[in-house]
Amino acid sequence: MLLVQSERNTLLASLTAVVGVVERRHTLPILSNLLLEKKGSKLTLLATDLELQVSTQLDVQEGEDFAITIAARKLFDIVRALPDSAKVKLDSKDSQVVVSAGKSRFTLQTLPAADFPRVETGVGLGEAIRLPQKTLKRLLQLVQFAMASQDIRYYLNGMLLVLDGKQLRVVATDGHRLSYAETQLETEAEAREVIIPRKTVVELSKLLGDVDDPVELRIGTNQVTITLPGTELVTKVVDGKFPDYQRVIPTNQPRHLKANRQSVMQALQRAAILSNEKFRGVRLVMSENTLGIVCNNNEQEEAADEIEVSYNGDPLDVGFNVTYLLDGLGAVNTDEITLSLGDANSSMLLTSEGEAGFKYVVMPMRI
Repeated sequence: MLLVQSERNTLLASLTAVVGVVERRHTLPILSNLLLEKKGSKLTLLATDLELQVSTQLDVQEGEDFAITIAARKLFDIVRALPDSAKVKLDSKDSQVVVSAGKSRFTLQTLPAADFPRVETGVGLGEAIRLPQKTLKRLLQLVQFAMASQDIRYYLNGMLLVLDGKQLRVVATDGHRLSYAETQLETEAEAREVIIPRKTVVELSKLLGDVDDPVELRIGTNQVTITLPGTELVTKVVDGKFPDYQRVIPTNQPRHLKANRQSVMQALQRAAILSNEKFRGVRLVMSENTLGIVCNNNEQEEAADEIEVSYNGDPLDVGFNVTYLLDGLGAVNTDEITLSLGDANSSMLLTSEGEAGFKYVVMPMRI
């Protein structure tokens, strides 16, 4: 029985949207599968890891309705390996699916669709808020690099999402640095605050486009539903108390250094070649209109660089993790950045006039 007939690129786009959810290691064999469900002329592809669920729809020809599960990565790899112009057919045969295109044929095992677990949706969701996809994508780009990964403080392995009146804020921290970004919404929303898991943030970043098309968020107590044209993402939220980010972001720093972003980045990249591989420390040595950048390693080697900046504060010598500095500078799109500092033991604030609402805080390190 013919299940699906589709253009290769159309099917591949839908598979790409959902396959990232599928874990390579899993406790339930069916979680390595994708649910394919056809109702009328709509084919839904759905993947889940029990914490995050992504579904997408595509138009197919009329025919019998069906529901099967099929190995997600195998199907994705097969379709990706086919020529761009290929027409892909999926036929069912006993408990198998035959994927064919031209003279290529692949026979895959299936598992019963009735056994496929789904994340329960629509639980205690708040009102929908809408904003352009490119706005949300930019917010994620400005903070997601600062999320922790596999930290024992599980609430750091994600991103804080705060709705406050007409303001949407996102915050991420790994305990050593913190990134904050905000944007204004067109309509006022009920106050909500949730931690979205790291994996969800990564998958959502892939799905969002640099377009004005809307994305809709509905935030509940235990889950968040994010809807894009043709695709829906449902995620559980992280249960925990996020650090008080407003206390972490320094105010009234006495020293301010303005510099060309590219110049600072390039000098840091050069100096980092000789940094200690484990600690990645770099010293920023500030004097009038000059920023010195110094890196040392265990082999008694040293890299030193100097660039012109706008600075007329007291001389200062302070150490930071060079990777953290480069991450923050790389997230910004503007020409000029401002570094605001206190003393050698206080954190540094990176801002840019061209990225209103973005603040990046890095803790100092002893070198």
